[in-house]
Amino acid sequence: MSVLVQMSGDPGGPMSTTRRVRAALGPMARENRPELEKRHPEIFAGSLRTRVATVAVIAGLIGLFVFALWRLDFSFARVGSGLGQLAHFITLMVPPSAGTTTRFWLFLDSLGETVAISLIGTLTAALLAFPFGFLAAKNVMTQRVLHFLTRRGLDTIRGVDTLIWALIWINVVGLGPFAGILAIMSSDFGAFGKLFSEAIEAVDRKPIEGVASTGGSRLAEIRFAILPQILPVIAGQVLYYFESNTRSATIIGIVGAGGIGMYLTEAIRTLEWQQVSLLVLMILVAVAIIDQISARIRFAVIGERRIET
Repeated sequence: MSVLVQMSGDPGGPMSTTRRVRAALGPMARENRPELEKRHPEIFAGSLRTRVATVAVIAGLIGLFVFALWRLDFSFARVGSGLGQLAHFITLMVPPSAGTTTRFWLFLDSLGETVAISLIGTLTAALLAFPFGFLAAKNVMTQRVLHFLTRRGLDTIRGVDTLIWALIWINVVGLGPFAGILAIMSSDFGAFGKLFSEAIEAVDRKPIEGVASTGGSRLAEIRFAILPQILPVIAGQVLYYFESNTRSATIIGIVGAGGIGMYLTEAIRTLEWQQVSLLVLMILVAVAIIDQISARIRFAVIGERRIET
């Protein structure tokens, strides 16, 4: 009982205190719960509210799911017929074939263009978003107005999908891979700005206080206390987006922003299903290779953690 009395004044709040009490007392807490709740109601006050909130959230999610099925006119019969049609298309895709050797090399060249679009667009977005991440971080930017405008600007840019950016830039600079690069750069700029700012806000304050205690300037705090903590996180985020943008570059190629997507939409429109399967396989192989390379680069930056047995 002395453990309970000692924890009742825990500054961590009722929720954390309740968990600590249950862990400390074990079966005794369950057996004497009515008496404990009567003697120390402040500790268990949040328990009922938490259960009610959890039930309400689950009920709301279930209701939203049911409403979505009703609104979309979901039907198991349509799903069954669709699966049958999908199986028919799969049989038409076997074996994958480009038709001619010349066309295969053409597909391979367009795949390289897609990877280049993704790489340049991602790196450009990361470089441009890096300083804006500091402007959007509360623990760095003390000017409330500038912080607010930066945040809202990043939200606005991030709210426009990559495909929409592709359509915009195609009308500005014309068809081709340059429009694809600008589309990925625009979309990722807003996303990177948000992710970088969150990484900066999550840094440990102790290194910053250490630099400040030695008389270091604000710039020194960023250079020697913040950057070493966020660079591994940023590197992981950029590498993940590079892999993801390889697939996005395929989609924007369908609307004329360069890359293998142009050949993919042409093959689908002309019902060349064997070419479609080959193009899809080439994209999957490219993404798998990029994932392996990204993993090696990420481990080189952050170090590979080995689990000791």
